[in-house]
Amino acid sequence: MSIKKKNLIELPLYEDNRGSLVVIEGEDIIPFSIKRVFIVNANVGEIRGEHAHKKCNQFMVCASGKIEVICSDGVTDIKYLLDSPSHGLHVPPGIWAKEQYLTNDAVLTVLCDRHYEKDDYINDYEEFLKFQRGNK
Repeated sequence: MSIKKKNLIELPLYEDNRGSLVVIEGEDIIPFSIKRVFIVNANVGEIRGEHAHKKCNQFMVCASGKIEVICSDGVTDIKYLLDSPSHGLHVPPGIWAKEQYLTNDAVLTVLCDRHYEKDDYINDYEEFLKFQRGNK
């Protein structure tokens, strides 16, 4: 799998004088059915993620604050700035992702197409590179 700039998806945003509403729908807006959702927050400067998945698709939305996500396919690294709930990042299987929290109020919502499976995680970058070579 290779990473591309097009993995950043604009989400429908509805605003009026009361505030705003962002819509995320599985299979229509994001390219998979949603089976699991989790929310992560961390202090400014903290690094989270630092893993890839063998099978799981993820869709990341920064609900509050600013988070930089660095994605790698083992050859190319692309940095994404998530700073609005109206944009989400699709991280397909076989992509290494690392999130750096840029503000103390940063909250990351992650939607997945699979339930938690410990064996789906690749937590070592060298193991990730071997996995990538084996899938080409």
